[in-house]
Amino acid sequence: MKIEIWSDIMCPFCYIGKRRLESALADFQFGDKIQIVWKSFLLNPEMKTDPSKSTLEYLSETKGWTMEQTKEITQQVVNMAKEEGLEYQMDKTVVANARNVHRLLQLAKSLEKGGEMKERLLKAYFTEGSNIDDKTSLISMAKEVGLDEKRVVACLDSNEFEDKVDEDIYESRQLGVRGVPFFVLDRKYGISGAQPKEVFVQTLEKAWADYVKENPVLQMENAGEGSPSCDVDGNCD
Repeated sequence: MKIEIWSDIMCPFCYIGKRRLESALADFQFGDKIQIVWKSFLLNPEMKTDPSKSTLEYLSETKGWTMEQTKEITQQVVNMAKEEGLEYQMDKTVVANARNVHRLLQLAKSLEKGGEMKERLLKAYFTEGSNIDDKTSLISMAKEVGLDEKRVVACLDSNEFEDKVDEDIYESRQLGVRGVPFFVLDRKYGISGAQPKEVFVQTLEKAWADYVKENPVLQMENAGEGSPSCDVDGNCD
């Protein structure tokens, strides 16, 4: 069964939601049969990269908050992240346009490294304070998760995967996605936001039950799971 996730690297709730889903999958009996597909979403496509400015400063300026108010509001998110084992350093987060990041993620996804790349980039942004629009940093992180440096450079030096990013964004609009993270389970069930783990567990169970009904082969596999059997070659267990 497939779970598609629309999210943005700069979205603090996307990282939290990722952890909550992972926790739910760890407790789900058929978690190893779930395929995760990361989808692109740009919260601020026109944002100008400015390594000299922190996200806190940006929020203060754009929202009209004082810096004290900004820190107080973001501290609530920091506390929420901490409950999921994440360490947010919001004062270090750098204002950066995320389009190149999403093109890199699309490349990683095409090479079956989407999940690893997503995790590395989220940590870089929220914990390490990395500039996610810096080519050198992106190449280094891509190499860490096993991507070929020349392939990454070729991607970042071109417009490769621009169409894939735009396709994901268009698809999100067709589905009525207004904010991220947004989780779509088997194209039947949706979860909006970083909901509590229990919501993910309940929705997983509903989606899986429907999925099994529509896939008779899975029903047979589940019915016989863990039972003694012999195969056509006479091997028994």
